[in-house]
Amino acid sequence: MVVATEVDKFYSNGCHALKSVTASIKRGEVVAIIGPSGSGKSTFLRTLNQLEEISSGSIFVDGVDMYDKSTNINQLRQNVGMVFQSFNLFPHKTALENVMLAPLKVAKRPLKQVEEEAKSLMKRVGLADRMNNYPSHLSGGQQQRVAIARSLAMQPDLMLFDEPTSALDPEMVGEVLDVIKGLAKEGMTMAIVTHEMGFAKEVADRVLFMEDGALLVDDSPDKVFDNPAHPRLKQFLAKVL
Repeated sequence: MVVATEVDKFYSNGCHALKSVTASIKRGEVVAIIGPSGSGKSTFLRTLNQLEEISSGSIFVDGVDMYDKSTNINQLRQNVGMVFQSFNLFPHKTALENVMLAPLKVAKRPLKQVEEEAKSLMKRVGLADRMNNYPSHLSGGQQQRVAIARSLAMQPDLMLFDEPTSALDPEMVGEVLDVIKGLAKEGMTMAIVTHEMGFAKEVADRVLFMEDGALLVDDSPDKVFDNPAHPRLKQFLAKVL
């Protein structure tokens, strides 16, 4: 589904944010990306839908070369859902209207069909009783679940989560992670940048560990968490577990 090869990212200030990162995500696979702050996790995730441009290397998504000049990036992005740390909901629209917006405006689907699908998605994320609430009347966890429903409304083949629980109060984290676990059971292809190690161990098929822009470990959750071989990974886990 995703093949990134020798990806480098330099910023204009000379910062080498990604250093020859090579990784892949199979269809139906859940990949968790962990590591200390500033390690390049979110930068790498954002290159997968060109929110960050790479400096060199290649990224193919579903067989399409994302950085080929002939690639319609906007069309490609319609198949890649993105959930950020901040919820980015439109404050003047209800939860349901937020979920309906992209299928109506971007995908040009019929109103009745979009409304039915949006209501179904709101039920799927446990918010059937909050459809007509505005974001200001929703908790952080509820807003993030609306944001997930909004991404799913475009019927993506790939979902990217950039620390989806980092802006939430601790008691709201579980309700968002439960939605993501549900997507994993349904076979959604996902890449998740997370600081929730227990969640990564439970839900991921593979775990990537990054440090200083480099991918140091790409292995199964059991080997990463129960039997880490890389000394830097051991050091990191000793501090966060």
